[in-house]
This record gives sequence, structure tokens and C-alpha cells, in this order.
Amino acid sequence: MVEKAWSSIMDSENRILGLYGMGGVGKTTLLARINNKFAEVVNEFGVVIWAVVSKDLQIEGIQNQILARLRQDKEWKEETEEEKASSINNILRKKKFVLLLDDLWSEVDLDKIGVPSPKAVDNGSKIVFTTRSKEVCKDMKADDALKVDCLSWDEAWELFQNTVGEATLKRHEEIAELAREIAKKCCGLPLALNVIGRAMAYKEGVHEWRYVLEVLNLSSHKFKGIEEKILPILKFSYDGLKDQNVRSCFLYCCLFPEDYEIEKEELIEYWIGEGFINGKRDEDGSNNEGHDIIGTLVRAHLLMDVDRDAISGEKVKMHDVLREMALWIGKEEENLCVKSGAQLRRITNDIINWEVARRISLMSNQIEEISCSPECPNLSTLLLGNNELKFISGGFFWFMKALVVLDLSRNRGLCALPEEICSLSSLEYLNLSTTNIVSLPVGLKGLRKLISLDLERTDQLESIDGIGTSLPNLQVLKLIGSGVYIDAGLMKELQLLEHLKILTANVKDASILESIQKVERLANCIRGLNLRWISAEVVVLNTVALRGLQSLGIWSCEISEIKIEWESKEREELLCTSSQGFKHLSDVGIIGLDGPKDLTWLLFAQNLRELSVMFSKSIEEIINKEKVMRISNWHPHLAVPFGKLQVLKLDALIRLRSICSNTMVLPNLRKFVVYHCPKLPKAATEFPETVAAEITTD
Repeated sequence: MVEKAWSSIMDSENRILGLYGMGGVGKTTLLARINNKFAEVVNEFGVVIWAVVSKDLQIEGIQNQILARLRQDKEWKEETEEEKASSINNILRKKKFVLLLDDLWSEVDLDKIGVPSPKAVDNGSKIVFTTRSKEVCKDMKADDALKVDCLSWDEAWELFQNTVGEATLKRHEEIAELAREIAKKCCGLPLALNVIGRAMAYKEGVHEWRYVLEVLNLSSHKFKGIEEKILPILKFSYDGLKDQNVRSCFLYCCLFPEDYEIEKEELIEYWIGEGFINGKRDEDGSNNEGHDIIGTLVRAHLLMDVDRDAISGEKVKMHDVLREMALWIGKEEENLCVKSGAQLRRITNDIINWEVARRISLMSNQIEEISCSPECPNLSTLLLGNNELKFISGGFFWFMKALVVLDLSRNRGLCALPEEICSLSSLEYLNLSTTNIVSLPVGLKGLRKLISLDLERTDQLESIDGIGTSLPNLQVLKLIGSGVYIDAGLMKELQLLEHLKILTANVKDASILESIQKVERLANCIRGLNLRWISAEVVVLNTVALRGLQSLGIWSCEISEIKIEWESKEREELLCTSSQGFKHLSDVGIIGLDGPKDLTWLLFAQNLRELSVMFSKSIEEIINKEKVMRISNWHPHLAVPFGKLQVLKLDALIRLRSICSNTMVLPNLRKFVVYHCPKLPKAATEFPETVAAEITTD
């Protein structure tokens, strides 16, 4: 199919190609393979863009994916839909482009998005899309439409055998025959063959195999069409999960919109709030049980790891067919009400049975106002993120005594919360990130059970005074990107939070940063740290105090030198050699840092995976060879820089002339972006073909 599709794409007469077939047949996998083939002919096209469309078609969402690929600046995020369309059109008209659109459910208006018709620009540009419907291919005026069929029996049986494993199939002479019967139930659908195959791989007794076939025979009779028959077949894998809590964790994932990339840590926080897993955390703040469950679901092919910008493992997503199955089960077993991405503009009683629902998702709609007062005795989760909320009446929260998870994030118009939020006496998780909240309501003090409060990117919020006494059970507090900066007063408040395990923070004073690191119980909680507007000769980062640091941002600072210390300020002791570094630090962003000529201190971030350095007038080298030699004399394990680096972005570094002495020692680099670094020699930007490079040095 790859070769067949590629041949059609390369046909000079074809501009638009549609790939259609039932859900789970492998259309996205096929499109990914086509994307990889374009990488082999990188010089033939100006740009290749991948965008996911999904059932809840949102023009702006598609525009954002395209602009993220076309423009390095972030100003487009503030533009209107019409301005974004104009920007996309102006850029693509000048390029020979390829646009890969995954998962169309209806016709997409390319004009509204801003994508010029490949036939109109007439420069060899191409559009390739996937859909379940042949009718969509006609609506999109595809020059060619290729059907992606289910596998033939021989292919299906081969895939099933490979997934189950030869050892299991040979344990009993009858198992192979039972396996054939079970494989036939999957109707040649690769998704079903993979999911069921993984579930059967651990069933070693013939009686187990007989029982599974009995169950599948009974369930498949209830449904007529192939697509409907697949759902109960897939449900067998769900039923095989080890306990009800794991099954509930899986069903919870269908609350998110189709094709939504779910942050693992966020998902685990939800699960803790719901009581599916315990809240015990490791020294780095992570919950091992939560990650174990995610691993179980990924290995069972019920969730997929997301690989975005070469850094995998941070997010997961659910295949849309498996999401349909989860919605089908969840509605019956757990009273889920999912209206995410349904383009709702208001909440009405006829779309939600408030008295019965246990978990409600209204994410990704266009709801502006909530003024109802529903009675929700059983409601435990309410997801309202990514709407257009501007007003919530106090009465809305009156009758939600069982609510433990409330997500109001990404509602940019939301400036205030009603004082009646204090009615949510059971609330444990509150997400207000990316809102315009100006102040926290006094009523927040009533939320004594709250353990997680996310205030990241609330840039209008400048104070959280009183938090130390009003929220005594807080374990997670996220402040990065808010208008709240740690000062002496807030430091005292934070020290009152005896259960605090995870903190992300902003600091704009070098002396405050030093003070924080002297209080190791507080400093040890820091997972994300943003330094902004600091002016100092020397800034010290202590690897003992900041042992849990995962993300570091340095913005608009004037710092002559950044020093690394590895002595305990409280215990007057040295760490063992292997611990003299930031072992959890994986992401560093440095923007507008003036003063230092190099960033050799990054050697102490041995597990760094993504590094962005932008807009610095002083930096001449990323890693200085002489300093590396001096450091490696004391710390031999730090002799090789960036051994795990996957993404490197360099922009507007007018004096940069070297990255490190030998860029070829970056064994895991997969994405390299360079813009406006005029003194950087070409040899410094030469990497193997496995690295996706974007280089503009002028």
C-alpha cells in the first residue's frame, strides 16, 4: 500500500490523494510511512506538514498545527482565525508543499484554513489525507482515492501469530487451532489483531483459550456490521485488565477529545484525585503506580505513546476506535457523559443527566457562560478545559459535594471564580492554568482537601497570599508562567505546606534563589524553575538542593556566570560522584540571556533531552572544550556532553561559532534547528541523515 500510494502521489497529474478505510485498518500508520518517504526526498519539497483533523473539526486547531511548522515566532498564537489563514496562505503560495491531513470525518474547507489549492499554485504541491469515508474523498475533490483494506486471512494470521508469540502457540496442540478461530473474529483488522494478540500472549493453558473463544462467540452475535462487531472483540482486552481500578483508569482516557494528546503526569493526577491509585510519590515527585498502569495500557495496545518533536514518553493518546469502545463501556458501567469537541455553545439540561453522571467532559467546546445550578450528587470529575468561558455563576457549584477533579484550564476569557467554589468540599484537584484569573477567591480557603493546584500560565495572577494556611494538604503547586514570583513572604508560606511534593516556580531575584536553595525541603520539591529578569554577576545552582529539577527556563537575564555546586547547604556533605548533577533535568530553555560566553555548565545535566538557546548577544560556544577538560578531571562521568540530547534549537545567536568540539558525538539527536547564527560554520551543523535538520544561518 505504501508503494501504491507513493506512486499515486508522485504522479504529476495528481495533486490530492485520499486514503479511506474503516477505523483501525492502518490509515494513520500508512500516512506515517508516507511522511517518512518524503524525508527521503527532502530536497524535492519546501516543507512537509502533518496535521490531525479529527471528528470535532476545528479550523483554528488545524491552523495552529500548520503554523507551528511554518513559523518560528510565537506571535501567530495571538492572531485571529482570519489572520492565521492569511499568514498560512502567504507562506504556502511561495513553497512547494506537502500537507498530510489525518482523520477527516467530513470535507475540510482549505480556504478557511488558508491552504491554497495545489491545483491553483500549480508547482507540484500535494495534499494527502485519511478518512473512513469514500464520500469525503469525493467532497475533497481527490484526484485519486485508495481504499485501505483489512488484511487477507494469510496476512491476518501471520500478524496474530507474531503478536501472540510462537512459544505460547506451541504449548498445546489445540491452542493453534483455537488461535485461528479467535484471529478470524478480528475480521482482518490490524488494530484488533494487535490488541487481542497481546491479551492472548500470556494465556498458556488450553482451557483459557477455549473460554476466550466462548466469550467472543457470545458477544459478537449481538452486533451486525463489521465495525460494530469489532467493539465487543476489543472489549475482551479491556476485560482482561488486572483489576477494576486499572479498567477505570483506561475508561477515564475517553473523557478527552478524539486524538487528544494526554500529559501522563496530568492523567496520573486525575487518577489520584479519583482514588483509582494511591497518592504516594517517589523522590522526583512521580507516582510509580500511575506510570506502571500507563505502561500496562500501552503494552496492551490500549493506549499509544506519543512521539512529538523526537521526545517520546511524555504523552499518550487513544486510538479513535478504542475510544469508541471506551465510550460504549463507560456510558453503561461508569455513567460517563462525554461531550468533548461537540461544538456546544451553552450547557442545557437536555444534553446531560446531571443526577446520574459520575464523570462529565465538556472539553474543547465554545461554551462562554454557565448559569445553571444542577444537582450532581454523584459527580466526581468535571472537565471544562479549552472552552471560551467568561462567567460561571456561584450556583453552578452548589450541589457538587462529591466533586474531586475540576479542570477549567485554557479558558482565556475567565478572569474570576465565584466565592461559592467553597461549596466543593471534596475537591482535590483544581486546574486553572492558562486562564486570566486575576486573584484567587477567598472561598478557595474552604477547599481543605485540595492536594493539587495548577496555576501555570496565569499571567494576570500576581498573588497567592495566605495559601500556606488555607490549603494545608497541598501536595502539588504549579506556578510557572504565572505572575506570581517567589519572594521572602511567599517562601515562608510555602514552608508551611508540610505535604508539598511538587512545585514549579518563577524567581526574579538572585538572592531569593540562593535562599530557596538553603531550605532543602522546599528546594527538593522544585520540578520546574523559571528565572526571569535576574541581573547578577554570578548565579549558583545547587544539584543537591535542586535534585528533583526537571525543567529550567532562563528568560531575559543578565548573568555573567552560572556556577554549579554539589554540596549540601544543610548537611555539609558531598554527594557521591554519580549524583553530582541534575539527573532529572531533561528540558532547558534559554532565551535572552546576556553575559556568559558559553554554557558549559550544561554538562551537569547528563540526561538533557531538549535544549533551546535563543536571542543572546554574548554566547560564542555552547560547550567550551577547555572547561570540559577541567570539569572532567574532577568528574570523569561528565566528560561527554549531551549524550542523551534529542532536540537542539538555536536561534538569533549572532556570536555563536561552536556547539561543542565534536557534534558527531551526539548519538541520540533527532531534531536540529538553527536560525540566524551567521558565525556558525557549516561543519558545525553537519549531522547524520537520521537527524531532521532545519538550518538558516543568515
